[in-house]
Amino acid sequence: MPYHDRPPHQLTVVHIAQPVDGGVARVVTDLVRAQCEEGLGVHLLCPPDGPLAGAARSAGATVHPWPAQRAPGPALPAETARLARALRPLRPDVVHAHSAKAGLAARLALRGRVPTLFQPHAWSFDAVHGTAARLARTWERAAARWTAAAVCVSDDERRRGTEAGIAAPWHVVPNGVDLDHFRPAGDADRHAARAALPALDGVPPGAPLLVCVARLCRQKGQDVLLRAWPAVSAHRPDARLVLVGDGPERDRLLHAAPGRVVLAGAAADPRPWYRAADLVVLPSRWEGMALAPLEAMATGRPVVLTDVTGARESLPPALHGPCLVPPEDPSALSRALTRLLTDPRRRSAAAACALQHVRNHHDVRRTAAAVAELYRDVLRGPHEQSAQRVER
Repeated sequence: MPYHDRPPHQLTVVHIAQPVDGGVARVVTDLVRAQCEEGLGVHLLCPPDGPLAGAARSAGATVHPWPAQRAPGPALPAETARLARALRPLRPDVVHAHSAKAGLAARLALRGRVPTLFQPHAWSFDAVHGTAARLARTWERAAARWTAAAVCVSDDERRRGTEAGIAAPWHVVPNGVDLDHFRPAGDADRHAARAALPALDGVPPGAPLLVCVARLCRQKGQDVLLRAWPAVSAHRPDARLVLVGDGPERDRLLHAAPGRVVLAGAAADPRPWYRAADLVVLPSRWEGMALAPLEAMATGRPVVLTDVTGARESLPPALHGPCLVPPEDPSALSRALTRLLTDPRRRSAAAACALQHVRNHHDVRRTAAAVAELYRDVLRGPHEQSAQRVER
């Protein structure tokens, strides 16, 4: 029986993921949950450390350990061989690889023998420069022949791929969030969240609170935020900045942090931090479409973002002016943050606009349905697919 004529419970989907934390982990977990609820046989291959394995298992997937480093290196041939051996007995109908490392190993292991979707979650060549970037673009161009669908989370991300010369079957499926899980929070929720977070002990209840939820790494730009903070603090000396997350830049950021900045560590559930915040910021250097701002907006919080890939599509057009700033520009960032932190009425209007936008355009149920339709499209075979299709 052809794949696309089978009942859903006879289809086997294998997700492969590295990294296993942050927004990628949450996207994979949401997809796994939706697919298990639809009756698909869902497996996940990923490194056993990090929160993804446990979250996917709780969502219904069968999880298999795939030890793999986050970045390519000398271990890649062994990692690819282990992946090929692990995939063989699963006999997948579709393989869905998430992020550059998983996409590299999966396509080398399968070489098109199984329909393979690749979802970059931000292009690897945006994260590096010089020779490394040229090698990454060369690889992605070559791997397109083994890619049944390149799944981008924004039109910006797709455009970046085409500009790099990647000739893949493109599909755009914007990121979504669980609107039942991330619900609007009012003033009472804000006060309760602040009282319950130990990292905020000693912070005055009425102090304006700016929160950044992200892995502590160069990509997320917390160092730029710390350079912007003194100018913000000069206008609101009672304001506090909290960096929520962990990562390789923690010690450097801790050393560089000026006064009234708290490094709170990683949070298994970011919702209390969104509820506690007056304003959420993500000063990234590159993205595909960041998930944290969508979660914050669904919680009813305004956000300030850098104008990187996917950011404009995350925000309603009315907020592009007040809530988008150039990347790596501390002065522009401090001005945008100051305007919103010092003007409650403007902040409230931005929050309401952002909440309506995420409800209209970034419901995770729409995302899961678009991916399910894409699987069906891929399984019909390339002769029945359009050369390019954009999911909305």
